[in-house]
Amino acid sequence: MASLTHHLLTMAYNNAWANHRLLKACCQLSQADFVATRTSFFPSIKATLNHLLTVDWYYIDALERSISQQPPHPQAWTFFEPEEPFETCAELQREQRQVDQRLIAVCRTLADGSLEQTVSIPRSHGIQNEQMSRLLAHLFQHQIHHRGQAHAMLAGTAVEPPQLDEFFCADEAKLRERDFQELGFSEHEIWGS
Repeated sequence: MASLTHHLLTMAYNNAWANHRLLKACCQLSQADFVATRTSFFPSIKATLNHLLTVDWYYIDALERSISQQPPHPQAWTFFEPEEPFETCAELQREQRQVDQRLIAVCRTLADGSLEQTVSIPRSHGIQNEQMSRLLAHLFQHQIHHRGQAHAMLAGTAVEPPQLDEFFCADEAKLRERDFQELGFSEHEIWGS
């Protein structure tokens, strides 16, 4: 039976893979389509993808600081200034890939005992302390939630939304093979078999 730490690591890889597929598709949009007003929680694909990135910066910084026993970021709000730091999908794709690699690195360091470690998260009202396993679950859910919104908005364009659900089943490895080559991932690296 796989451990919870291994499951969280596979979730980090899945997150990077899904972001890669979605952003690769979104990069096919014209700039006008990328920034166009659409119906969703955020008003555009650009706004949604920028939100995903800035929230990742915020939480992954808190995770990294906790693991290295550093205090919370003294100016964590700067991760959200500006609210949409990137104008183009290509810029977002580059930055998202970097932060996805940081999340994989965080999950590689986990041991079963460290999942109960407290992560200090700076909030406007003070410091919130959260258990590492719960914060990671929140972060993955946040990504899935907003990535789904971007995926749905993409469906309203001429660019076909990519499949994002072919990661965990062994018999679907061929379906992700090209993406894994582009990302530098391997089935063995993730699954160990």
